[in-house]
Amino acid sequence: MTADVLPALTARARGAAHPADTTCAHSDAVLADRQDGTVVRHGDTVAKAHAPGTDPGELASRVAVAGNPALADVLLPPLRPAPADLHGRLVTFWPYGSPVDPEIPEAAPWEAAATLLARLHRAPAPDGLPPMRGPVKAARAIARLRAAGPHPAADPVLRAWAGLPPWARAEAPMPAEPGALCHGDLHLGQLVRHPAATGPWLLIDVDDLGLGVPAWDLARPAAWYACGLLPPDEWTRFLTAYQRAGGPAVPADGDPWPALDVPARALTVQTAALAIAKSVTADRPLDEVQQAVVDACDRMAAVPPELARGFAK
Repeated sequence: MTADVLPALTARARGAAHPADTTCAHSDAVLADRQDGTVVRHGDTVAKAHAPGTDPGELASRVAVAGNPALADVLLPPLRPAPADLHGRLVTFWPYGSPVDPEIPEAAPWEAAATLLARLHRAPAPDGLPPMRGPVKAARAIARLRAAGPHPAADPVLRAWAGLPPWARAEAPMPAEPGALCHGDLHLGQLVRHPAATGPWLLIDVDDLGLGVPAWDLARPAAWYACGLLPPDEWTRFLTAYQRAGGPAVPADGDPWPALDVPARALTVQTAALAIAKSVTADRPLDEVQQAVVDACDRMAAVPPELARGFAK
């Protein structure tokens, strides 16, 4: 983010939290500052500057979904109904919620995440909502990998990518018509408690929300499980909670993998591509977890999707 936008975004967060002439003891905090968005907090107010080039109409549609009272028990509602402009960047305002604590993995709210997804996937989708952007993000990760330059681990990742169907590579429309209401980028960092510390878990971050294949929202934990990075009991907790909540992405019983395999492969490739690109940029080797994801891509390339059960673990 340019140097002039971050202070301006912080000032907007303060202004949204309280009038300018109000005495305030709250400090400012930068919660995230990445290419795809910057997030700052002042007191109980969070302001997010979305990625450059974000489509105003699409973002407004996504924010409106989060503000729908019918989804108040699923998505964190915005403080304002429409994005604002700040130096050419779109800004949205949200209440602060307390995130998942990464230092306590045994307390990860897998059941809550699964139940929220099931509710989201069953909700009626409004007219005019854009497609879920999961495949687009995967394609961007591959583009970033190719732009980073040569790396010995890149070949199995690119082979696995080539084996995916066109829709999973954002080269064709998604097969679900009209599609379910999807989050598009589900991971535990997308959950907060609101009110902070004591409230129920809610989903945040609507940048990728839209119509699409609901199995994509289960793909990241499915990929971690297939790669051996998520313990089987945690995967079972997540999947069982989703099924019990009536989620439509997988059958209520029986083998879920025919529905999950392609999205899980795509998320594995996306994760491996970003890991390699960062490795090249930082001039450091892949760590053990990153290598495990690359190894999964190598196995995937040898097993067609229609024959796979968890990447042939």
